[in-house]
Order: sequence, then structure tokens, then C-alpha cells
Amino acid sequence: MRSTPARRAVLVSAVLGLAVTAVPAANAAPAVPAAANAPINVTLTVKGPDSTLFNGTVRTTGHDVTTASGGTHKCDGTNNGANPTPGATPTAALDDAAKNKGFTWDGTWYPSFEDYFVSTIAGKNGGSTAYWNISVNGTSTPVGGCQFRIKAGDKVAFTWTEL
Repeated sequence: MRSTPARRAVLVSAVLGLAVTAVPAANAAPAVPAAANAPINVTLTVKGPDSTLFNGTVRTTGHDVTTASGGTHKCDGTNNGANPTPGATPTAALDDAAKNKGFTWDGTWYPSFEDYFVSTIAGKNGGSTAYWNISVNGTSTPVGGCQFRIKAGDKVAFTWTEL
């Protein structure tokens, strides 16, 4: 087959086009990763059966959590393989608020989920008639409170919910 100037121009343009699109990717500055597990501020509300038990801003990160019933375990969003990197979680925010504001909470640790089931906050225990629902920005979390990652500015709620 004979090479014509038009065919050569198309071939050269195609090769240059591929080279030009590959070079910026190779020479681009590496992406700066977000700071892993950097402290964030969230709004936490704890609504009990009769009143709001806590409502305020909490500075939190993912961290180890200790409860009387459940022992000490990580609670940083990587639990049960939910996220590849650690970060703040609803349960860690509850734990930070409890430590800083002087109320208690308790939960049973479930190894198969690598998560706590929150049973008691500020002395309020659901027993067999209610539980503490966890929501972020008005939506119940699809996983436990140590698996779900939260972001700065999120609105986290633990709400007494009757069965």
C-alpha cells in the first residue's frame, strides 16, 4: 500500500495525540492524599425517650473505644473492611462527647461485625422495648457506628427508638 501525505498526516496526528495525552499523566504532580484520620467537627444529638440528652459540636477522630460491656476495640471506619483508611465514626463521636461532657454510654461488642451495639446512653437503656438508632444527616446508617465514616460538618444522631 502506498503512503500518501494525507495518510502520514493522520498517522502522525494520532501518534502525537496519544503521546500528548500520556505525557501529562506521567508528569503530573502526585495527588495529595487527604490527611488520614484528621480531627473533624460534627454536630452530635442524643435524643432520649423523654428529652435531648446532648446536643452540640464534637471534635472527633476514629480511635479505640472502651465500654464496660464490650471492652476496648478500634472504632475508626476500617472495622469489618468497611473503608480502606481510618477516620471519624458516629460511635467515636459519641465516645468523645461522653468523655468531654461527662455522660456515660455502654455497648456490647460483636466480633463478627467488629462493631458495638449501643445499649445505654446517659443511663437510658432500651432493654427489649427500644434501641439507639444511629443516623447521619437524617438517614439511618446502613452499617454499625464503628464502620460508618463521617465527614466534617455532618449531623450525627443517636435516637431512642421504640420497637
